[in-house]
Amino acid sequence: MGGHFTMFGMVRPCAHSLGDTLKNRWMSHMCGLCLALRGDHGQFARVATNYDGIVISVLTEAQTPRERQGRRLAGPCALRGMRTARVSRGEGARLAAAVSLALAAVKVRDHVADGDGVLARRPVAAAAGRVASGWAEAAHRSAAGLGFDTGVLLAAAERQPGIEALAGAGTSLLTVTEPTETATAAAFAHTALLAGRPHNVAPLAEAGRLFGRLAHLLDAVEDQADDAARGAWNPLTATATPRVEARRLADDALRGIRLALADTDLTDPALAHRLLVHELPRAVDRAFGTSSAHTHQHPGTPVPGNPYTQDPPGGGDAPEPPRTPSGRGFWAGCGVFLALACTCRMCCAEEYEGPWSGKTRHGCCHYADCCDVCDCDCCGCDGCGCDGCGCDGCCCDC
Repeated sequence: MGGHFTMFGMVRPCAHSLGDTLKNRWMSHMCGLCLALRGDHGQFARVATNYDGIVISVLTEAQTPRERQGRRLAGPCALRGMRTARVSRGEGARLAAAVSLALAAVKVRDHVADGDGVLARRPVAAAAGRVASGWAEAAHRSAAGLGFDTGVLLAAAERQPGIEALAGAGTSLLTVTEPTETATAAAFAHTALLAGRPHNVAPLAEAGRLFGRLAHLLDAVEDQADDAARGAWNPLTATATPRVEARRLADDALRGIRLALADTDLTDPALAHRLLVHELPRAVDRAFGTSSAHTHQHPGTPVPGNPYTQDPPGGGDAPEPPRTPSGRGFWAGCGVFLALACTCRMCCAEEYEGPWSGKTRHGCCHYADCCDVCDCDCCGCDGCGCDGCGCDGCCCDC
């Protein structure tokens, strides 16, 4: 099993590039997802909080008139520096929580099947398997109350190992990404039903399908060297797909998501547009260790590698340095990851300790291109959806 059925961690915007308004809304959705996980599934379920799950909450709200958008005052939280905050609530946050928990259950089962780290020990693997089963059942119950069947997600995950087992040189990479595409298409499409906009189902299903393709591709690109070192299955290696072809597919997915979003009837598009049109290209550049028109660098600024995996600069094919053994166990790492994510240290800290490896990492704002915010004034990228404002030729690439 290759471990690439994932929806975790692709959309990781820099707080500085969002601007104050969108940053506050982004954090509202992140905290709303975290609290929905706690409220529906218990305290420990908060480790399933992930960046990409937030997109589901954002899309639901983007289709909801402002007067119906739910916010509530949350009490002080250690992960917010003991500050209160107004956080998103309602069906979008609950759907995001259910989907995140279901996918976290898939992820844990995958690690158990692969015998990763401490999960190679039978008692630990058995305990983790029970946690995963409990999460899957809880996610199903919660999602059913919202009219969504998480069985679509779990069935897609169950198909993945068989597809990987049959894949070889010459197999289309899109054959391997299909289960992830199917799962994310279903989740994105359901946001339209929650918001009462069934005419958005088709374009959001298309956006979700391509979002899933992109998540799978970038996961494969970022893990390829490490998978090779561990002898683990990787889609690019198994299908003998060159990086240049993977990049072409990723760029094609970006264009498709942009077109699908343009066909979606949104009442409040600003944050969804920022994440899916502006931040996704940054994620692609991070994964491939490249710079493009989507990252607005000052002349002379060095091209950074991936700030999350510490890939070397200059391209995805450069060899990675040997990785040291993990400094923390799986569950301890999950807790540290949650703390880092919800306090924005992964984004804005100069340095922080990697949650699992314990190695020194740099927040993405350590790199110049992340915080070099577009300064074009044709549409005001900090608030509008850039819909029909004639931005196609400007630096923000709206």
